[in-house]
Amino acid sequence: MPQKTQNNLPTHKIKKATKAQIAEIKSLFLQHYANAKTELHYNNLYELLVCVMLSAQCTDKRVNIVTPAFFTRFPNIATLANAPLEEIKELIKSISFFNNKATNLKKMATQVLQEYGGEIPTTQEALKSLAGVGQKTANVVLIEFFEANFMAVDTHVFRTSHRLGLSDATTALQTESELTKAFKDHLCVLHQAFVLFGRYICKAQKPLCQECFVQHLCKSTQNFKPR
Repeated sequence: MPQKTQNNLPTHKIKKATKAQIAEIKSLFLQHYANAKTELHYNNLYELLVCVMLSAQCTDKRVNIVTPAFFTRFPNIATLANAPLEEIKELIKSISFFNNKATNLKKMATQVLQEYGGEIPTTQEALKSLAGVGQKTANVVLIEFFEANFMAVDTHVFRTSHRLGLSDATTALQTESELTKAFKDHLCVLHQAFVLFGRYICKAQKPLCQECFVQHLCKSTQNFKPR
């Protein structure tokens, strides 16, 4: 068994998928997850952005438990921007890193009011200018709400793409670049497909290999994690 580095990547690279294998993987994922969508519950762009910000290093299930009361209290950008920070914290206290997330949510809402006239921006760069919104969060929002041709890499996408030899990059952003280059189109569906695949089949621990539709293309069952 190969030695692992601190970021759980092997000291020697997993064999990369060939062009033919990449094409087969893409085709199979589009077949199995033709209508893949996020499992976060939301009704508009504001709610989606908040949900995605809350979901970082937290389960969608937990976010969906918290957000109904949150959106009842803060139904829009203005109410969130003007909310007492402690009240925001209280409503999301069961979410991981709730202190930082509460601070970023309030800052984000204030920025949207002051810099964008209360309208959430809809480009990657503008979204990334908001507090607490990195490239992954921006891409997920654009993928889900606008079906934009972006790839976003969370732990599920990182792990499964490395197991299939689609990437040997050590960071999420590098992996995003490799997947975008490999797949080129249908990225919005493929992103969510890989999330669902990693969440329910290609699990970090005890992957369900007997239920896997791409088992014949798998390079490793190691639990890859981004640096």
